[in-house]
Amino acid sequence: MHLIDSHAHVDFPQFNDDRDAVIERARQRGLVALVNIGTNVSTSRASVELAEGHDFIYATVGIHPHDSDQASSEALEQLRALAQHPKAVAIGEIGLDYYRDYSPRPAQRQAFRDQLALASELNLPVVVHSRDAHDEVLSILDDWDGVGVLHTYAAGPGRLDQVIGLGFFIGISGPVTYAKADDLRRVAREVPLDRLLVETDCPYLTPEPHRGRRNEPAYVSFVAEVIAETRGLPVERVADATAENARRLFGLPHAD
Repeated sequence: MHLIDSHAHVDFPQFNDDRDAVIERARQRGLVALVNIGTNVSTSRASVELAEGHDFIYATVGIHPHDSDQASSEALEQLRALAQHPKAVAIGEIGLDYYRDYSPRPAQRQAFRDQLALASELNLPVVVHSRDAHDEVLSILDDWDGVGVLHTYAAGPGRLDQVIGLGFFIGISGPVTYAKADDLRRVAREVPLDRLLVETDCPYLTPEPHRGRRNEPAYVSFVAEVIAETRGLPVERVADATAENARRLFGLPHAD
């Protein structure tokens, strides 16, 4: 299989003791690329630095809704500079999170819109986080002219046509493997294959059979396997299709 983990946080401290081994296991499991996601200025810088050191790792830069109150004009300027690195492929992780509400909602909305504007300025796709804020996220995206992915999709089958109509991709992660995730498996079955991405969101959302332990990019294969079973397809076809979709969205080169 040729897999791409389209959303990982390998720069996070959970990997400080064995980061090189984690990256090597990902290669051994068939990953041909990994997109490491920024969540604030410092992790965006770390993602770019990680990508500089590994030919198959790419970076995004952005401010997560949890940190929206940090999205000052100075921070946005730093993101603008980081986003022009050759290995930076998107603006993200951006969006709204009304479940945790770690930042005030007006600050989340402003940071989201400001970073969408930055993506437009730089002609980059976006990686969008949406939790308990799906209708507002989709309303804001409806007023924006660009493409991206709703990562770790949680907006339900009923909004799938709207998301696809916006030109967005659907990112599916570890929860699709959970016993009670029938709605998510329905999404995985119904989304057009050319709009589907697989991801880990590691170190979080560990799939079965490793649930309860730290997630890592190699485990994206379990996500692909469940999606393939759900769709009645060979896993190699799902792996190849989602890898091609990630290349198309993020402008990644094909593996040799």
